[in-house]
Order: sequence, then C-alpha cells, then structure tokens
Amino acid sequence: MLVGVGQVRGNRERDPAAAREPAALVLDAVAAAAADSGAGDSGVGSLLGALDSIATVHVMSWAYDDLAGRIAAHVGATPRHTHGSTVGGQWPAVLLEQAAARIAAGESRVALVAGGEAQASIGVLRKAGIDPVDAGWSAEPGGPPAFDPSLRDLPSGQAGLLFPTRVYPLFHSAHRHAVGLSPAAAAARSAQLYAAFTQVAALNPAAWNPEVRTAAEVGEPGPGNRMVCEPYPLAMNAMPHVDQAAAVLVTSLAAARELGVPDDRIVHVVGGAGAKDSRDVLARPSLARSDALADARDRCLAGVDPAELDAIDVYSCFPIVPELVAHHLGLPVAAVAGVTGGHNAFGGPLSSYTLHALVAVTQKLRAGAGLALVHGNGGFLTSQHALLLSRSPRDYRGDPEPRDTAGAAPPLVPVPDIADVTIEAATVEHGRDGAATQGFMVARTAEGGRFAAATPPGDAAAARALSLHRGGTAREIVGSVARVVRKDEHVLVEGT
Repeated sequence: MLVGVGQVRGNRERDPAAAREPAALVLDAVAAAAADSGAGDSGVGSLLGALDSIATVHVMSWAYDDLAGRIAAHVGATPRHTHGSTVGGQWPAVLLEQAAARIAAGESRVALVAGGEAQASIGVLRKAGIDPVDAGWSAEPGGPPAFDPSLRDLPSGQAGLLFPTRVYPLFHSAHRHAVGLSPAAAAARSAQLYAAFTQVAALNPAAWNPEVRTAAEVGEPGPGNRMVCEPYPLAMNAMPHVDQAAAVLVTSLAAARELGVPDDRIVHVVGGAGAKDSRDVLARPSLARSDALADARDRCLAGVDPAELDAIDVYSCFPIVPELVAHHLGLPVAAVAGVTGGHNAFGGPLSSYTLHALVAVTQKLRAGAGLALVHGNGGFLTSQHALLLSRSPRDYRGDPEPRDTAGAAPPLVPVPDIADVTIEAATVEHGRDGAATQGFMVARTAEGGRFAAATPPGDAAAARALSLHRGGTAREIVGSVARVVRKDEHVLVEGT
C-alpha cells in the first residue's frame, strides 16, 4: 500500500545560481514523501531508516552510477534490494508494482521508488557557460548520459524514425484514419484534451506551466507555439526541460501500523499488468492501435468496469497515447484528462512523469475517490504498464512481469524505385521558422509489403506533398494512393 508521496519543482525561474542536480531534488522528494506519510517526526526517521528496498527511475539529465545507494546513505537505510531502471516512461509503474509484489510475497516491508530530472537547470548552466561540476554537481560519474544509438540499426531508424516527435504523429495519423475522424476533427479533439490538461496543471503546485490555455491557444500554430510535426504544435509535445522530482513509499499494512502511519494516508495497490511490443514500429501489425496498451489495460482492469474508475491518469507525451487509452476503454477523451496535468502543462520529466501521476492520484483517492487507474508508456508505444489503486482494501492481484504482445506484421520491402502505393501513416516535420522541412511516411505496396521513407531533408516542396495543409485546407492523405519515386536514400511523392 502507498503510505507517502512527495514531489518538488525547482528553478522554474531558470536562475543559474539556483540550479540543483537531480539527486538533490530527488532527496527533497523523498523527504516530502516521508513527511506526507503522517508518521510524525520520530516516525519519519524510522520509516526511512526501515527501507529494505529502494528503486530509482533512470535520470537523463545527469549521470549516476548508484542513485539508490546515495538515497540509502542519506536516509540511513541499509536496503537488501536496490535497483536503477533503464530509460522508459513505464518504469515508475513497473517499479512500484515490483515493490508491491515483493511486499505481498513477504520479501519486503518498506520500499521506495523515486526519480527526477533537472534538464532546465542543465540548459541554463550551459547557456551561462558554467560547468555543472563547478556549480557543485556530482563529479563521479557526472555529466549527461550518452545517447543510445541502437534505434539507428532498426528498419524504422534507417528511415529517419528516430525521435518521438516524428513517430507519435504517425500513430496519430493512422488511428485518425482508422476511426473515421477527419484531420480537422482529430486535431480539435487533441487540442481540447490538452487545454483540459492545462486546467488540471493549474491546480498542481509542482506543475511547470500552470497557466490555463484554451483549445485554440493549444492547437493553433503561431508565435510561441510552432508546428513541430503535423498535426502536433509545440503545446502538444512533452516538455522535458523541467526540474522536477517525485517519490512514493509503499509498505505492508503491518509495517504501516508499526511505523505509526494513520489510516487516512493509506492507499491500496490492487495491482496491475505490463506488456511490450516490438521495438521497431514497422514490425507491428498496425500503426492505428497498440496491442501492448490494450493487453496491459485489459489485464489490469480484469473484472473492473472502466465506468467504476473515479480517476484515470494516462501518460501523455503526445495526444495519441491518452486518445488510444480512451478509445480502448470506450470512454470519451475528456475522461482521461487526469489529475496530474499532462506532459506539456505539468511538465515531462522524461522517465519520471508517472511518479508524479502516482502522487496526484494518491491525493485524489485520499480526498474521496474510490478507484483509480494509472498508466505508463515507454519507447514508441513499446512498453506499457498499468496500475489499479483503491482507497478501500482489496486483495493484491498484480503481475509485474510484462507480457510480449508482438504480433505478425506485414512483410518489410525495400523502398521501390517507382510505384503506386497506399499511404498507411504520414507526418511532416517543420523548422523553427514554421516552414516544412521533411516528410515521413509508412506505405504499403500493391502486393501488401510495408516500407518507411522520408523526403529529402530541407526540400520544402517535397515535404509539402505529405502535408495535411497543402492548398490551405486540411486534407486526409492517409489511405490515399500516391506515386513514390526513389531519390537516393529518400523519396519524392506525387499525386497526393
């Protein structure tokens, strides 16, 4: 059961003198979680000292070789189990469920899951020409972690589908077409959802952007809200340049009683489920859905009607993720606006976001809600994990090990020299000046083979052939037949 949650926001003013490394923010969040348990001054020390398990979510903004060990030393604990995750937004949910499973099995009594980022302070120090180590940040190992180039070896990576900003809009385009939404209607739905996120974030004291915005302000490209990859302007992209950290404490009921945790602080972890899909998006049966997401949701909610959920908080790095969850649950998109505030308005501290969702959902349940769903997403809709939380006692029935849901996909074929193909998904990347710079597409040949390709970088005319806004009005190109002509490693698209 969750007994203490804490979160912090630092240096929103982007002051070089106020820049603190992620570990410092995480330690503040741990202290806040302990205080939140209500165990009292002596009980807080006993609670942290009793930690027998500490797990940390991967930190991208600064390198640590043993953040869990640093936390243990700081709070005076001697945990039997410590763990640091890899990159992935599913990890907070996975780590919490692993901790709950060990407690349910009698292998642990008091556990902590924590994580945080200080990407905003990294940026401000870099701009000021200050080495973070000179500002007092950890020197061993220190430094920003190296980028993992492994995606470049995948067929999708070789086609330029290396970044979330390019890939998630492809999912959006395929899903939009599959459910029969026009580009204009789909964009309006996303804008309304992200405007709702701003209303939630405005009430969250740890939010990075706590200003309420309208759907028009969120959805219409313009100064301060440039188009990134169609159809998502900046306000519909995750905001990773934040300083935020969060921590959650989970214990057995007996340990909570011994440590003096009041009943009104206890939230029960009912359990959850995880699933994973192929790392290469081109190896998936369809880009219009996520089989891993559907599998994790169904197993997590087994026997629970989605209408029974009083709170739903869904990973929202891009609109397509909460929209897919709402579609699968049979709920209106407004139902997944959540209680945290979303990756743009609240802030998107990379792999740690769902820790903040756990904080917000715990507070919601303590305030009177009965049942809540929390969802984490990692990779390119690759790894999914869902958790069910309850204010009232329920038997733990979780499944912390992810299930592989990779299914049979259309055969991959080389980019044809010249052919008429059906567009399966498409997006256009824009530069900071708003101009189209490159188009990306996944297409099917007449024989059913699939390939991905990009237009020549910097060729605005070639990119506009895949744009939703060619000719001044929104148009649908997914599902249409177009002629592709290979040009070196790229393609030109005709007839759209």
